[in-house]
Order: sequence, then C-alpha cells, then structure tokens
Amino acid sequence: MLGRGGGGPRRMSMDIDPAVETSINSRALALSDPSAAPHHVGENSRSMVSSQDMQNGAHNQQAESIANRSKKLQDELHEVGQRIKHHEENVKYLKTAKNKLEESILHMKAALEKYDKESLSNTVDKDPADVKSEEETIEHVLKHEKSAAALLFMMKSQAKALSSEHSLTKDVIGIVATLAKVDDDNLSRLLAEYLGLETMLAVVCKTYDGVKALEAYNKEGLIDKSLGLHAFAANIGRPLAGRFLVICLADIRPYVGEFIADDPQKRLALLKPRLLNGETPPGFLGFAVNMITIDSANLYCISKNGQGLRETLFYNLFSNLQVYKSREDMLKALPCIKDGAISLDGGMIRNPGVFSLGHHQGDIDVKFPKGSESLNLPESYFEIKNEMKEIQWKKDRAGEDIRREQILLDHARLNYETKKREFLQFLTVSSSHVSQYPVGRGSTPR
Repeated sequence: MLGRGGGGPRRMSMDIDPAVETSINSRALALSDPSAAPHHVGENSRSMVSSQDMQNGAHNQQAESIANRSKKLQDELHEVGQRIKHHEENVKYLKTAKNKLEESILHMKAALEKYDKESLSNTVDKDPADVKSEEETIEHVLKHEKSAAALLFMMKSQAKALSSEHSLTKDVIGIVATLAKVDDDNLSRLLAEYLGLETMLAVVCKTYDGVKALEAYNKEGLIDKSLGLHAFAANIGRPLAGRFLVICLADIRPYVGEFIADDPQKRLALLKPRLLNGETPPGFLGFAVNMITIDSANLYCISKNGQGLRETLFYNLFSNLQVYKSREDMLKALPCIKDGAISLDGGMIRNPGVFSLGHHQGDIDVKFPKGSESLNLPESYFEIKNEMKEIQWKKDRAGEDIRREQILLDHARLNYETKKREFLQFLTVSSSHVSQYPVGRGSTPR
C-alpha cells in the first residue's frame, strides 16, 4: 500500500476532556489515600477498629479498581484516537499522491496531442497484405457465429448494443486470435493448431469483473440467460452453443524473469536450451512466446498488476514452447525440451513424452494474422504512451488504497464513539458510587 507509517504515541484532540480526566483521577486518589481515614480511636471503641479497618480496606480496594478501570478506558480511547490520526494521515498522503499522478497524466496527454493526427497516420507503414490478413482472421472468427468470440465482435460493431451492454465489453481486451501477429504464415498455422480452436477463440478479460459480466447464475446455480452475453445472444437469435473459454489476466501467474534489453517488443529473456556439451541444439529457432508480435498498446500495463500481454496471456499459453526448423532437429533436442516443442515441418510435442503424430487434415481457419507491426512513429511517442499507462495504473492503485484506508478510518471512528460512550457511562456509575460511600467513614448508604 502507498500509505505512510504513524508517528509515536502522543495525546490528541480526540482524547477525554482534561477536566473530566482530572476529576476522575482526583477522585481515584482520594479513594486510595490511606491518610483520608481517621486515626483517633477511643478506649471504648477498640472493638470497632477491626471492623472499620476492614470496611476501609474494602473501600480502598474498590477505589483502586475504579482508578485502574478509568486508566484502562482512557488508554483505549487514546489508542483508538492515535489509530484515527494514522488513517487520516494515510488518506491525506494517498490523495496528494493521486493528485500528482493525475497531473502527470494530463501533461503527458498534452504532449501526445502535439503529434499531429495526420502525420501519425502517415507514419504507419502497414502492408496491405497484413491488413487483409487481419480482416480474414476476423471473418473466420465470425463464421463461428454461435461462439462467444463472434458475439463480442458483433456487439462491438453495433453501436446501439455497445452503449446498452457496455458492462459486457469494458473489461474485455479481445480474442486470443486477434491479440498477436505472426510474420510467418506457416508458423501462425502451427501455433494455432498447438493452442486449439477453443483457445484461439477464448475471450480475454482484465479482471474477474469481466468474467462475471459475461455470465450470471440464478439461486439454483443455473445460467441466467436473461443476463450477460447469453441475453445478447438471445436478442439477436443466436444462442451460445456449448462452453466457451474466458481468460482472466488478474488470476493467471505471470512471467517473473528479465526482459531482453532495449527490445521494443519486450521479449522475455528466456534461457536457451543446452545439450550436454553446452551448445544450443541445431535447428533451434527460438521460443514461441517471443516469436509473436504484439501491438504496442498491449505491451505495457494491460493487467491490473501492470504487466503486458506477452508476460501474462501468451506466457501462460505457450510457456517455454520451443520452435525448431525440422522434426529431426526437434527429436535430437528431446533431452532439452521441458514444455513442449514444434517444428516448421509439422512436428509437435505437447509435453515431454506426449507426441502429436500424423498430418493435420484441413487448413486452420482461425489463426493469428500475418504482420510484424512495422511502425515508423517516433520512439518518444511510445515512451510517453507506455509511461502514461504505468502512471495510470499507479493512480488506480492509489484509488484502491484510499478506499481501503477510508474503510479502516470509518471503522476506527465508530470504535472511538463506542468506547467514548462506555467511558462516560463508567464516569456516571463511579461518581454515584463515591457519593454514596464516603471513604474512610465506614458509613452506610443513605
């Protein structure tokens, strides 16, 4: 959390009124002072001394108990008061930090606006073949018309549906098949086959809120088809068929290692496989997770924890999947393969000891689009965008911390009021007791 630690203990304005505190302490001292009891004893009253001493001793013990209880209640009030001060300081500090982050974001937005929109569009060097490949991928997704992926594409294309069903799409990043590009068409087909159609059509959400928005359940645990994606599907007459995968970035384990230095694509610094002689196996081309291209917009601060798609989504899907030039090269490297491998001539090892043999029948319809994102935009433009995403993430975290700290503050204030009432009630009761039992007199209640 972004909060600060509290200072040392000291009295504060929320403690008990000093006059009340002096009153109860003076009263307690009077009750516990043995000098308050008379010492003259007549010869004819010797028989009463022992009884009176016992009464005074009982009263003094009770007075000491009252004083101890008073101190304990005051200490508790002081402790809660210090806790309130600590949370108030944390809220103030977090709000100041959040405001500074918001100011930084505004400055960065202003800097980005300096780049003329027309000049930016002219610097994008997109191959027409790549554009066609992206369109083909979407067309193939839409052919699976009863899939969640197709329904989401349809929803985004309908302005009316988008405005009315914004809760369904605001947390959705996209479909696995459209979140990466592969420069080699053959490799794209092999990676799509390795993942399988269900995974290629999987919906990717930032948080579990997106998962809950897509599908709701009734009290019996059955799907409520009047809500979520099922409701949209029913409205357009295309009910969802069977199950569909949803990947929540906030709940998957990300890559925690280093990145390749100065790599604009943020490729992972994975250790190359080594044979017993210490050399890299012949024909090893790289790791699948590093052989895909990700749009610059998805390289930084996509997940709730600030990571990009490569180290979250695609590392989760491919892990350390190795790519070889041929089956022969792949089989020679078996001792080095820990998380599966594929070869460009169609070889596939899904896990150590699990081989996919034979030849794939038919073409893979849903595969990654072709492209390597050759953008000629100024490097400073992406640096500002990426830094702005990171600051936005920090601002969101600060907002969450403020909400948590405010809850703790409200709870402490409620606790203070409760203990304050308890202390005032104690003052009333103890004051009544002292007035009825004058200390040292051995008198009875009036």
